[in-house]
Amino acid sequence: MNKSRFHTRQTTFRQLETFLAVAEHLSVTEAARTLHLAQPSVSTQLAKLEQALQMELFEQLGKRLYLTDAGREVQAGAREIFDALDRLEMRLAQLNGLTTGQLRLGAVTTAKYLVPRLLGPFCRQYPQVEVQLNIANRSDVIRCLEDNRDDLYVFSQPPDHLDLECVALAENPLVVIAPAGHRLSGQRIRWEQLAQEPFLSREPGSGTRLAIEDHFTRHGWPYKPHMTIASNEAIKESVAAGLGIAILSRHTLIHTAVGNLVELDVEDFPIANQWYLVRWRRKALSPAAQAFSSFAEMQAPLAAPAPPQ
Repeated sequence: MNKSRFHTRQTTFRQLETFLAVAEHLSVTEAARTLHLAQPSVSTQLAKLEQALQMELFEQLGKRLYLTDAGREVQAGAREIFDALDRLEMRLAQLNGLTTGQLRLGAVTTAKYLVPRLLGPFCRQYPQVEVQLNIANRSDVIRCLEDNRDDLYVFSQPPDHLDLECVALAENPLVVIAPAGHRLSGQRIRWEQLAQEPFLSREPGSGTRLAIEDHFTRHGWPYKPHMTIASNEAIKESVAAGLGIAILSRHTLIHTAVGNLVELDVEDFPIANQWYLVRWRRKALSPAAQAFSSFAEMQAPLAAPAPPQ
């Protein structure tokens, strides 16, 4: 038997899984947190893998880790192995009538107000399906999509540079919010009347900001945020504290304490927006992912919170 091939066969799935986590984060600490392992356990698994392969998979320059050429080859091969296991699991799940299986779902941060409302009844209907939910900002979710790490994704602004199938799930209107007791609360106003108000905005590249920038461009309004904040929750707290106004998804307000914020009645608002269920157009979905896709299309309009009365 070829000696190098024999070394490859000494590796374990656990070692490869650990390696992929470190390769994704380029950090042993972050990989340990993701895998719910102690950092020494991760280092031990990597050392055993490198010993079995007799090659170094990472190099450290300064404080940063980088993949070696061998590391990139192992990363590609490991992904092929786990993709093959996923396909095997798919076929077994089909034989088992979807009583078991795995659903890997990625979602942008704003969708965290919608996705749990879908997963709750879905998991009750399919209790043996294991769900992995990854919620991150739009740029991170796009990277996961490009790397094909999950089955399905939820975006409000799907990327347009990839060959994707995007199915509209539910409305995601963007509204103007202000601190309770704002001088213009209860009035029908124009956006120009808010021109002197400090404007708080999500970070560049977020789905919310892209929708706002497009809306402002179409209306010929200048877009000049006074402060950029990379969190809907932090923006809400900042608005409630009197730091300014903001434009957010109406659904981010469902967990806001009554009396802290008010939705202003502004002409040409809300900004029409949607949540979409997204996948690679040619991706073969597992039975669990197929079931969730059908379930979400039917249930999302009912799961989305109703507008305030």
